[in-house]
Amino acid sequence: MDDLWERVGRLIGSDNLERLAEAKVGVVGLGSGGGFVALSLAMSGVGNFTLVDNDPLERGNVTRHVADLRYLGRNKAAAVADLIWQRNPEARIDVRAGSIEEHWDCLDDLDMLVAAVDNEQVKYAINEQCLKKRVVASYAGVYERGEGGDHVIIKPLEGPCYACWSEATREGVKISADPNGDLEYGLVGELGTLAAEPGLWVNVTKVAGIQTDLILNELLRGTNAHEEMPANTLIVSNSYVEIIEGQESEPHTSLWIDIERDADCLVCGDRLQQGLSKLAQPDAARISLEDLAASGLTTDIVFEEDED
Repeated sequence: MDDLWERVGRLIGSDNLERLAEAKVGVVGLGSGGGFVALSLAMSGVGNFTLVDNDPLERGNVTRHVADLRYLGRNKAAAVADLIWQRNPEARIDVRAGSIEEHWDCLDDLDMLVAAVDNEQVKYAINEQCLKKRVVASYAGVYERGEGGDHVIIKPLEGPCYACWSEATREGVKISADPNGDLEYGLVGELGTLAAEPGLWVNVTKVAGIQTDLILNELLRGTNAHEEMPANTLIVSNSYVEIIEGQESEPHTSLWIDIERDADCLVCGDRLQQGLSKLAQPDAARISLEDLAASGLTTDIVFEEDED
């Protein structure tokens, strides 16, 4: 074992370390949270990354970012990639400068996606793609002024998707469909984000550290290093905050809750999945338009007209 990883290997076991070295994690959004998670995963043994970000590092970012003044003006994904290589020169990193909407192909071979963007609307788009490609994804949020935060790992069709999870946990989110069948998610904040003024670096890294730990635990599922968590959602308080209505949580405490999948969710609901199941059947070519309509499935499929 390389002496660089000797202590990590002693802690989690050499076989588990090898598993992490082969794991591939995508991180979309390399800001204060995403950058910390990516670097922390690399320092824990994860050996393969796809990093996606559209923005350069600005001076105002430095007090809440793993990258320092040396990286001003560089794309954040490229900056974090360089920091990872400084810790693990053998890491394999695919850097994508741009928005995730330009790089959906990077989801194709991931073991885990970290959705670390602020914009909730982009998270919903990521959620739809992860459901389509059956990619497990980690979502975390830091509340206004760092009062707390939350984390959930979304496993396609094994629980809620991010859309119905968000509808249950985010005030102001209500999924609906417009007359054209396009989904509308409601608005979380004026810019489609969680509330502004996210707090100090220490508040962000507390949530991001927990997120990293839970991601590592999921990547090691099926090994002796994995621990089953009590629920799918962890809510953390950094100060006195009302998590459950009428009940104030004390600082530096946490609460596990289970959010169930909404059977009527317009993104992952049962009727939608029945339609997808029909499409996946070997005789799918014989499915009629009436069958699809009855399933409630809405797709972007365009049927070519017969050339008679």
